[in-house]
Amino acid sequence: MTAKPHIMSVVSSLPKQGIDKNVPLYCVGIGGAGMSVIAELLHMQGWRVMGSDRYESDTLKRLRTLGITCNSGHDGHDVPSDAVLVVSSAIPVDNPQVVVALERKQLIIHRSHALMLASAKMDFIAIAGAHGKTTTSAMTAHCLQECGIDASFAVGGIVGGFGTGAYLGSAPYFVAEADESDGSFINYQPSIAVVTNIEADHLDHYGTSEAFFEAFVSFSHRVRDNGVLICCADDRGARMLATKAASVCRVITYGTSTAVTGCEHVHIVHEQSEGEATDITFYDGKEVVELRLSMLGHHNVLNACAAWLVGKLCGGDRNALCAAFSSFEGTGRRFEHRGCVGGVNVIDDYAHHPTELEALMKQARTYVGNGQLHVIFQPHLFSRTRNFAQRFADALSQADDVIVTKIYPAREEPMPGVTGELITSLLPSSVYCEDMYEAGRAMASRAQPGDVILTVGAGDITHVASFIVSDYEGTSRY
Repeated sequence: MTAKPHIMSVVSSLPKQGIDKNVPLYCVGIGGAGMSVIAELLHMQGWRVMGSDRYESDTLKRLRTLGITCNSGHDGHDVPSDAVLVVSSAIPVDNPQVVVALERKQLIIHRSHALMLASAKMDFIAIAGAHGKTTTSAMTAHCLQECGIDASFAVGGIVGGFGTGAYLGSAPYFVAEADESDGSFINYQPSIAVVTNIEADHLDHYGTSEAFFEAFVSFSHRVRDNGVLICCADDRGARMLATKAASVCRVITYGTSTAVTGCEHVHIVHEQSEGEATDITFYDGKEVVELRLSMLGHHNVLNACAAWLVGKLCGGDRNALCAAFSSFEGTGRRFEHRGCVGGVNVIDDYAHHPTELEALMKQARTYVGNGQLHVIFQPHLFSRTRNFAQRFADALSQADDVIVTKIYPAREEPMPGVTGELITSLLPSSVYCEDMYEAGRAMASRAQPGDVILTVGAGDITHVASFIVSDYEGTSRY
């Protein structure tokens, strides 16, 4: 059977003459975390933005309040005949709106191209890496603001203190996540590029771990003349990238590891958790820097170091920059506290790769203290569940109570024999429950004061956190 073509096969680059602001930009999947942010930014700049998503959602409702036309369902008739279609790689090529656009020979661009339109004439700060992009991007944007640098940003999550993932500022800097999942991050030409880590993922797109790494090499080659590449020296892949890139651009590394030959280095010399904050000390080659981060977890210490470096490169005042980390409120779905009811804290997190889950479990164990840690995990993608079932089980073994729910498929079709039970079969103390709301009820019924319930995954498991809180309070809507 012949495989249907991928959406990227019908995507065009931006025309050299650009796109007139009077031309409608129709965003397919406008309710998604990445697309909604781009749509909002373009709308702020006066573009004619509209779009659709499969289902009605709070995001669509919010976009409508801004004046953006949003349709529920992908009806080809909703696409204006003069529109430019904006898609992500998650959109199938047989999507009815894509089909209509192809029949009419309308221009179809990737959301990364739309982000380039939104960030035109600004210094682009691209935050890349297999993990930590959202938190590092949000942290960077927050710190720049606290230094009086009114930077724009596009973050695939709600930035604490802003209530949105999109912001248009007056400073000549634009902070954005650079998504590696489909290779589109090489469309950018950053003045500052950050690589938090490189761990093979999205092999459905890349095929091999070597190809995944080479995509980051290509990304590093996109750094502008006189630009800077910032890499985490503690991560093997990012360290390898720093070594390769040192001969072609300025590279700064950071971490607890030693410096990389040919690179400037910021060395983390101390970190100590106290309550819900972490004290950090590092040496940048010239001076010792001390700051307090309002978060737990070594991975967040590394994220903070990267954000500090970007802040310094943008001219942020040292004292204001250090103080900014203590007021950072985090981002939506990154260890997000959703409520404390009956003495039980309910926390929601986006972790969907084994490395992210491992870091999350360490953070959660520190947070819960002497209480019990209850985890409801929704696997994301059939291929990832199949490839990493053992690592997921190993990470979840750090919890006291685990329920695994149905897989969130995203762009994938079901795979025979691949369900959440692949994980529970490797973790005897866990159970599988197809219905995630039933799992929420079960966890709520056995959690005790002082315990933590953690809902985890990149899919719709986030609704279960709200469900548990409302159920505790006797106002459940489900």
